[in-house]
Amino acid sequence: MLNLYIKTHCPYCVRVLDANKAIQAPLTILDTYLQPELKVELLAKGGKTQVPYLEDTDRQVSMYESLDIIDYLSEHYGSGEKVAVTNVGNVCPID
Repeated sequence: MLNLYIKTHCPYCVRVLDANKAIQAPLTILDTYLQPELKVELLAKGGKTQVPYLEDTDRQVSMYESLDIIDYLSEHYGSGEKVAVTNVGNVCPID
């Protein structure tokens, strides 16, 4: 199972979601903005509440960083080719 922890309107999360339109990995989206209780779960799993955060329970892999997540999804659930990504600034909106 692929769990992707995101926060609504986070440009890095949007980047992953946009790239996954091409990859088509079967992501379960867990939005920490809409469900604030997920932050506690995310902290327990990854040690911080940073998003995006991917958890691949089938392969026992988890990671932060949008570009790393996109590369991982493409390699293991897509064609393996590089996926075009959207450019984002250096700041993600705070809570």
